[in-house]
Amino acid sequence: MRTTALISNTRAAHRDHDHERCRTAALAQARGLCLDRRVRLTPSREAVLRLIWDSHCPVGAYSLLERLEAEQGHRILPPTVYRALEFLLAQRLIHRIPSRNAFIGCPFPEVPHHNLFLLCRHCGAVAECCAGPLDQAIAATAARAGFSVTDHNLEIEGLCRQCQ
Repeated sequence: MRTTALISNTRAAHRDHDHERCRTAALAQARGLCLDRRVRLTPSREAVLRLIWDSHCPVGAYSLLERLEAEQGHRILPPTVYRALEFLLAQRLIHRIPSRNAFIGCPFPEVPHHNLFLLCRHCGAVAECCAGPLDQAIAATAARAGFSVTDHNLEIEGLCRQCQ
């Protein structure tokens, strides 16, 4: 089976990785997609998205809340962050990693795709991958069972290249 990594969400995936450029591009793409989709990327929603893109590591809702409060200098109620996360998920701008109860930015929000994540149990790095043959096998297995797959989220744990 051929698996293609879409993005490596490690702390130091590449020494020459320009993360500021990466984050800037992700935010610009999000603004454009929201405009095209006629949905509103409010300042709150954009702030949460920016914090998620601050690194390529998954971040939890309460960590986002703390960082947002520190950044803005005042108390923020949890529903503000949760509503922003719901919006970002609905627009496919982020992914939720259930086992970590955390979120990462989606590098290709304009393309519908299933979630396959490789999770490093040592450093917490996450790689989002494409695996067409695996998607096909899941769909075929479900069809044989009379089940229609609308979405799936597959997580595989191991050690990333840097931690091996």
